[in-house]
Amino acid sequence: MAVSATDEAKISTASKPARLRDIFWVFVKIGLLSFGGPAGQIALMHRILVDEKEWLDEQSFLNALNFCMLLPGPEAMQLATFAGWRLRGVSGGLIAGSLFVMPGAVVMLALSISYVAFSGAPVLSGIFLGVKAAILVVVVQALITLSHRALTQIQHYVISGAAFVGLFFLNLPYPVIVIASGVYGAFFLSAYHKRPQILSPEDAQISELSAFSFGRFAITLGVGLCLWLCPLVIVFWGVGVPFLAELGWFFSKLALVTFGGAYAVLAYMAQDVVGAYGWLNPAQVLDGLGLAETTPGPLILVTQFVAFVAGFQQGGYALALMAVSLGLWVTFVPCFLWIFLGAPYFQRLSSQPRLWGALGAVTAAVVGVILNLSVWFALQVSFGTVLELRMGLLTFWLPQLASVDLRVIVIATLSAILIWRFKLALGWVLMGAAGFGLLFDLLV
Repeated sequence: MAVSATDEAKISTASKPARLRDIFWVFVKIGLLSFGGPAGQIALMHRILVDEKEWLDEQSFLNALNFCMLLPGPEAMQLATFAGWRLRGVSGGLIAGSLFVMPGAVVMLALSISYVAFSGAPVLSGIFLGVKAAILVVVVQALITLSHRALTQIQHYVISGAAFVGLFFLNLPYPVIVIASGVYGAFFLSAYHKRPQILSPEDAQISELSAFSFGRFAITLGVGLCLWLCPLVIVFWGVGVPFLAELGWFFSKLALVTFGGAYAVLAYMAQDVVGAYGWLNPAQVLDGLGLAETTPGPLILVTQFVAFVAGFQQGGYALALMAVSLGLWVTFVPCFLWIFLGAPYFQRLSSQPRLWGALGAVTAAVVGVILNLSVWFALQVSFGTVLELRMGLLTFWLPQLASVDLRVIVIATLSAILIWRFKLALGWVLMGAAGFGLLFDLLV
């Protein structure tokens, strides 16, 4: 799809050659060990692919990461796909990207089944209370980290603030925020984003091999769109289950506009899954993020949890499994499509100032999106009663102070100290928070 067989063989000699069997087992290892969110996953791939295997050089890895940050969807999963493509073309990309996702998807499915099977157990209410309190801290940490990277000029702060106001007070759809930010950035911020790229010898070789071919591009696009959309057509016309059709189209839209990683995805889902469709409540979405944080693979697997729980509540286990299968398909097939479409031309794409301007504006907007997510979830988890007040176009969320849950405040504070002061690994923090939540639930 992306390069010819001859080109694939040439690309595989860019650094140390990699056989498909080697790629398979290396990405099995990466898929099983990829805990800790995008930063940890990218660091793991760098250590294995650059330092240990020497399949990619430093500059090629950084160029690949820059390109993946231009795309909607989980950048770590797309980086794995790009690395596989760099080594063995489409076959390598399919193996690497799939194995990055599959271990976490299997674990998340098992956790989702356990969640719906035992959600009524009293012991679990305390455990998930603690997990939700810790996840609030994790989301705030992601907000701080992204803001340091994304807000580099005054216009970025303005865009971020406008995005927050648009979501929190005006209830604007997330895609509108992304599109408006991208258009503004392309025309008014491009001068600040002329990023000259340093090509490694291997990337220069790929660039020479990959002169634009309309026929190849059209075939790749046609095959990718068919694989992506045909299941939706079958569900819509053949299965006749309105819920599955709605879920499939919703997750397909999610794949198109979710720049900024899993927390931006979560913000979009929280707005529609909770508000528009009513499939889940805020506490369930936070539970899903907590489970996704404890599994390997991309954090965007929280969408798998959402699909399963929503399907179960709509029609039991059978519908839940169908929803998971459809949700995973329409979430990750586009990720492969973006890589196979753009990878041969990534140098041309990443050197476009308007594209970097759009990316900078969208990333700034995502800071506001995650701020909206942080405030909204904090209100929902910390207070038993939160009133929604509408005044014309504006929406205000008013917590009842008497309904504050002091257990959440205590656990969140302890989690923040453990994460920020003592740099404790997230897995240990989540287990500790779950233990405190269970203890409070038993004592109170």
